[in-house]
Amino acid sequence: MGTVLGCIGCGNMGAAILRGLSGRQGLSLLGYNPTPAKVLALADAGVRAMPDAATLAAQADVVLLGVKPYLVPDVLRAIAPSLTPGKVVVSIASGVSIAAMKAAIAEAGGPECPVVRVMPNTPAMVGKGVYALCFEDPALDVPRRDLVRGLFESIGTVIVLPEARFTAFTAVVGCGPAYVFYFMEAVTEVAVTLGFTRQDATELVKGLFSGSVALAEQSGTHLSVLREQVCSPAGNTIAAMNQLDREAVRGRIMDAVLAAYRRGLEMEK
Repeated sequence: MGTVLGCIGCGNMGAAILRGLSGRQGLSLLGYNPTPAKVLALADAGVRAMPDAATLAAQADVVLLGVKPYLVPDVLRAIAPSLTPGKVVVSIASGVSIAAMKAAIAEAGGPECPVVRVMPNTPAMVGKGVYALCFEDPALDVPRRDLVRGLFESIGTVIVLPEARFTAFTAVVGCGPAYVFYFMEAVTEVAVTLGFTRQDATELVKGLFSGSVALAEQSGTHLSVLREQVCSPAGNTIAAMNQLDREAVRGRIMDAVLAAYRRGLEMEK
């Protein structure tokens, strides 16, 4: 028999995961969203629309929660009667602990259903996501742990972390695309200042970043060495690096990530 995965909440991230899993052998996909059009838009990916969350949970082996964090407890209480110990709930909601999710299921009289936390980032929407997985629920057995891990490994990069490290992961990787896009925007703006059209500047910067990432991935060379290789003696690149160091840009980037981490801790209280 195959596995049935159902996603409650088919917004950007839920839809991205469903599309990434589309076509996987032995896997059937279900979807529910309060706005039916969002699920119907996934029909070409083989996602079958469900009339409500409880029906989806009753039919799915893996119940993926793609809703906003504040909605998670209510959704879990609503689907609790449809859960069984043989299913697994997988949540991609930021800041909602395994303990809080288990409590919501128990409050509604639900069974001891295992829960997995997953933290993605937005490149998941193009099949390049990085996912942190937490398997600390004692109710989770090895077969279902391996099932969940295999599903996410098929659509991106996976790291298994203790739940206590999720806030740090979010600050670095979950928020990370915004840092990258911020820097890309800055380089694009200066390219326009130097006379490039906005269209040309945007394409040049996208090529710059994608090429640099490819070089970092394929060369096996340390990032510091890759940077130094661009810095010729008395050249314009080392002049730019010196200016960045005089402005303590590296430290300010670190401070920004740490600010995201501190805010994450505040949100979890």
